[in-house]
Amino acid sequence: MNASRLTPVFTPYQKFVVGLLAFLQLSIVLDFMIISPLGALLMPALSISPRQFGLVVSAYAFSAGISGILAAGFSDRFDRKNLLLFFYGGFMLGTLLCGVAPSYPILVTGRIVTGVFGGVIGSISMAIVADVFSIEMRGRVMGFVQTAFGASQVLGLPLGLWLGNHFGWHSPFRMIAAVSAGVGVVILVRLRPLTAHLEAQIIRNPVDHLLRTVRHSGYQRAFLATTFLATGGFMLMPFASAFSVHNLRVRLDQLPWVYLATGATSVLLGPTLGRLSDRFGKYRLFCFGSLVSIPVVLVYCRLGATSIAWVVLISILLFGAINARMIASQALISAVPDLPDRGAFMSVNSSVVQLSGGMAAAAAGLIVVQRPGQPLARYDVLGSVVAGAGVLAILLMDRVQRMVSRRLARLEAETEVDEIGLSTAAAGKGAPAPAAR
Repeated sequence: MNASRLTPVFTPYQKFVVGLLAFLQLSIVLDFMIISPLGALLMPALSISPRQFGLVVSAYAFSAGISGILAAGFSDRFDRKNLLLFFYGGFMLGTLLCGVAPSYPILVTGRIVTGVFGGVIGSISMAIVADVFSIEMRGRVMGFVQTAFGASQVLGLPLGLWLGNHFGWHSPFRMIAAVSAGVGVVILVRLRPLTAHLEAQIIRNPVDHLLRTVRHSGYQRAFLATTFLATGGFMLMPFASAFSVHNLRVRLDQLPWVYLATGATSVLLGPTLGRLSDRFGKYRLFCFGSLVSIPVVLVYCRLGATSIAWVVLISILLFGAINARMIASQALISAVPDLPDRGAFMSVNSSVVQLSGGMAAAAAGLIVVQRPGQPLARYDVLGSVVAGAGVLAILLMDRVQRMVSRRLARLEAETEVDEIGLSTAAAGKGAPAPAAR
């Protein structure tokens, strides 16, 4: 296998698709993340309790998880471009509804609408990645797409909070809706139709298509691996700021520097990690990121009062390792489904992320306790659970890696057979066939 095959070069159109998907992901991530820091403005403005605000946050995640499953049966029956336009348009309208919501019930409705449509966009994007890019390129693609998470922390969150403080809590949602409208126009004008899966499609009832995808034993291995992959991040994320303030003794005015540092690290490291996964192997990079993150989590969750410099350093190390895991695992899992099942598989997998993440966050709330004015207790137990989930993820991803390797070997053998058949036909009728290798 030559070097050019190992590291294929992006075409100009592929570069455009990478940039489009990264910007698309940025708008989705920012919409999801902006709601939590806006809580200080939302609760007094709408006269709602912390419990009611918690419903605003969870409404998106659960509606996104359910919609992904419901959409799975239809995901492979349409041009992916048209499907993306439909769901992105719904996401934009849901965000706009949040931007004009005059009351709490309408805001919750807006979050549900946003989740119903936004929850499917990630799976469509992953299907597009698998359609447009070979497996040898997907690590680099995911490396660039994942920079959306870092960019949302470095640029999106500060801008959204500034708008909320100066122009009211509605304004960040209006900004996201306006940006989404521009992205939608670019998708309509520049993105080419994506219909290769339709040519390989066997017409099935949508319910049968969904059930066939869910029952597929190989796909189930990937879904189980995704469950444990999502557990770690969603368990630590809800309490990260409270742990920093109450346990690590980071001042509130210092906290933005932690987020800016980790966000900038994600933006800078993402493309490099993507290239490394393509060069050295997706599973190898995943294992490396996991073996770094597990001891870091165990140490981090047991820290007491710590200087801001050390907090920033350990946060950078942790987020860098988590990014390596995410980029490598998503690139590897994208190679699991067959072409006719790609959209359905990605939809179900996206729902698994949302639903397992919601359950992980709820479980974390049962583990961690805090008395008034005291540090968070049992955070070390939470760290041990996250580390254990990381070990299980390594074992499960090994099974996924083996399955993908067998599938790619089979596809390569079929391609060689097709090429031999074509060369035989070109040589003329009756010409001797080349010896099999």
